[in-house]
Amino acid sequence: MRKTIHFLRVEPRGRLFFIALTQSAFGTGAGYVGLLLLAYERFHSVWAISLVLLADLLPAMLLGPVLGAAADRWSRRRCLILSDLVRALAFGGIALADGFGATVFFALLAGLGTGLFTPAALASLPSLAAPRQLPIATSLYGAITDLGHTAGPALAAGLLALAGAEGIMTLNAVTFAISAFLLGRISFGARPRRERAHDVAKRWRSALIDDALAGLKTSFGTRPTRVVILASTAGLLCAGMFNVAELPFVTQELGASDVGFSLLVALFGAGIIAGSLMGSRGGELPAVKRRYLIGLLLMAVSLLGIGLAYVFATAVIAFLGAGFGNGVMLVHERLLLQTTVPDRMLGRVFGTKDALTAWAFALAFLIAPVLIQLLGTRTLLLAAGGAALLVWVVPAVALRGVWQRPAPVAPTAPAPAAAPLRRGP
Repeated sequence: MRKTIHFLRVEPRGRLFFIALTQSAFGTGAGYVGLLLLAYERFHSVWAISLVLLADLLPAMLLGPVLGAAADRWSRRRCLILSDLVRALAFGGIALADGFGATVFFALLAGLGTGLFTPAALASLPSLAAPRQLPIATSLYGAITDLGHTAGPALAAGLLALAGAEGIMTLNAVTFAISAFLLGRISFGARPRRERAHDVAKRWRSALIDDALAGLKTSFGTRPTRVVILASTAGLLCAGMFNVAELPFVTQELGASDVGFSLLVALFGAGIIAGSLMGSRGGELPAVKRRYLIGLLLMAVSLLGIGLAYVFATAVIAFLGAGFGNGVMLVHERLLLQTTVPDRMLGRVFGTKDALTAWAFALAFLIAPVLIQLLGTRTLLLAAGGAALLVWVVPAVALRGVWQRPAPVAPTAPAPAAAPLRRGP
């Protein structure tokens, strides 16, 4: 934590970036609750919730590699600003919309903005911080994002009484507009350097598709990168199954109240935040790989522990461990990719990873309810934990001879410690 505070104090660009991210992350967390309430109010069916959640995931699912290619082809800073403006428009539209169809359309638009923001932001972090500070910036990014998801719904509970769900949507739109304004004052995330042969005259749309295909080749063309991306995706599929089963398990199997369920969810979120902050320690590639595998293993064991819990106190420990393992896995996965993938390909690799994550959660949302009906919540959680344990075995074996010694850091844009806050794009 001391390193994180020092980074924010001495790096004005990083400080302003994370101020923008923090306020929009809280808006996103509160907006999630408001969006579900409005969807249900406008369609009066549980399918409304599934449809708006799917609409939010669909752009990343279908266009993740292309959106990542956009972040590598054009200024990443401009991509971030554009994505925030798109989301401001989308959530403002949701607040003003009357029908459910318009709500789904604007949810799709918001998902498109998020699908562009995520790869552009993760690919921009190496240009925002010096190489030795990259672990701090990456861990802080994950912690703030997860803090918004955890604390935002609690903020929504207070705002609902004052402004209603439409007011929360409006406030969320304002946070994205503020973020776009603040990001426009920072010099970072320039267009990555590219080979001259790649810039031959051609229609930009076909060039963007070519870039996306090159990103897929980079993501899956080398064994270490392929193993990390696919193992993390499979691990998140297991976590998505847990997300669907946790409410009926806690209330029915453990007999806990809604307050008890809320406490467990909060502990899971706190675990993710704490795990994300563990990435600030940084280290050489062997240490980063080891912590990535530890995080994946801890998440798997904790999911099994949840399935085996018969008393609330045991579930408390398991929920906290599952969240902590999840956070450790994700932040060190990002550090591995940022360190080993060339800067000119980072947006595409993170776009591909974002697409796979969206597919994993969508698949979990579709499959888990069916499996709960067939197997019950406890059996599903045990199956998810067992599957996560098998997922851990694959990278533990496949990466055994990889990244044994420190490797040179992938080339990134220079990041002076105290660059001016405002420059041209």
